[in-house]
This record gives sequence, structure tokens and C-alpha cells, in this order.
Amino acid sequence: MADELIYIYCIADSPLRPEEVSGQETIKSLAFGKFYAIVKCVSPDNFSEENLKRNFSDLAWIDIHAREHIRIIGEVMKNSTVIPFKFGTIFNSAESLGGFIKDYSESLAENIEHLKDREEWSVKIYCDRPVLNRQIVGISDDVRNLEEEIQKSMPGKAFLLKRKKVELVEKEVEKIMQVCGQSCYDELVEISLTTKINNILPKELTERTDDMILNVSCFINKDRVNEFLGVVEQSQEKYKNTGLAVEVTGPWPPFSFINIKEK
Repeated sequence: MADELIYIYCIADSPLRPEEVSGQETIKSLAFGKFYAIVKCVSPDNFSEENLKRNFSDLAWIDIHAREHIRIIGEVMKNSTVIPFKFGTIFNSAESLGGFIKDYSESLAENIEHLKDREEWSVKIYCDRPVLNRQIVGISDDVRNLEEEIQKSMPGKAFLLKRKKVELVEKEVEKIMQVCGQSCYDELVEISLTTKINNILPKELTERTDDMILNVSCFINKDRVNEFLGVVEQSQEKYKNTGLAVEVTGPWPPFSFINIKEK
């Protein structure tokens, strides 16, 4: 249709292969010099500026389409270096998309070169506070010593020491979360080209019962990914049974490590 809009997923350094994106026959690559825009035509009924704003208020619609957006970029990434675009990025026509690529060609080329043979991975650490509270005697010397003093004390003094212990446990839990988070982060920095610390997400978004205490994106050379995963696995083993859980996911579209310079 003449009034269709252009929905863009990413710009790649090679054309889309016919079998590359499963279940999406409408997706194609548009060549603009040495760049290939991975796009599909969409109807203004859903993707005009007004209708897109309306759909963005529908969380179920966003969830379905945003997941599909990331999935498709992820499949293109398997065979190409890509510059991902945010979910819901629309151009009025192929000509307007081409104009954008022409205007920003130098910056796009710099980003492609920066991203080549590199991947973005995500590491998050979660803390199950009740579990860590129960394990704290075995982890903290201060808590262990206080617990031993409580066991030796007369009832009156033991009562006061138990109140002190409650405060100490809370303090030590916070300290351990900070120390473990920093230790894990320092190890990730050692193996990463660069890292980006992201916002801590609330439980409503993580859909977990424990608390997120670290959320970091890591930019890794592809030939060091196995080494990177080994470092994460060591952290997982180190903190096993303490209430701290280290989660790694990826590779992700490298949103955290692109920089399209404004003209």
C-alpha cells in the first residue's frame, strides 16, 4: 500500500538472508550504500504517531511486539554486525530512511566498526534477604562472635544482645551485598572492553521475589565470551547457598554501547 510506513529493527553490515528470520516473511533488507536497513512495512492503523502512542498504553501489546522486536534483531545478529533501533522506530518512507542513513553515514560506519566481533551481555545479581539473614552467622565474624556471647550470657544481658544482633545482622547483610556486588563487578570489568551500570529494577518488572542489587551490561570481544561466562560461573558457585543469585543473559542487541552522534 502506498501509505504504508517503514518499521526499522536495525542497520546491518550485510543483507538479510532469506532463511535468517523465522516466521517473518514480511521482513526485508533495504540497501543504502554499504548499509542494510532491516525493516518491514506496517500500517498507519497501528504505527502512525497517534496510534503508536495509543498502543504504548497497552502493556500486553507492548510486551508482545517488544519481545518480537528483540528476537528479530537477535536473529539478524547471528550473521551480521548490527546497530539496533529502539522498539517502535518508524520512518514515513524508504526515502526518509535513506535520508537519515545518508546524513548519519559517518557515525553509523563508526558504530559498525566499534561493534564488529563484539557482544553485549547482561549480568544481574539478586539477593534473597531471608536466606542471607539465615546464613549470616556463617559469613560474618562479627555476627558469629555476638551470637557466641549471647549463648554465654545471663537472660537479661542476652535479651539486650539479641536486640543488638538484629541491628548488626541488618548492617552486615547490607555490607555483604555491597561487597559481593562490587567484587563481582570488578571481575566483570577485568574481562570486559567496557561496562555500563544500569538502574536497579523493582520486583514488579523482574517478576522475582528477591531484590536486584546489581544490573550491569558488559561489552565483550566474541573470542572472550567463554572466558567471560567462566568468570560468571565462578561467581555463581562462590555465592551459592548464600541467598545471592548471579544471572547472566545474552548476547543482546548492543543498545548500551552504540552512540549515534547528533549532527
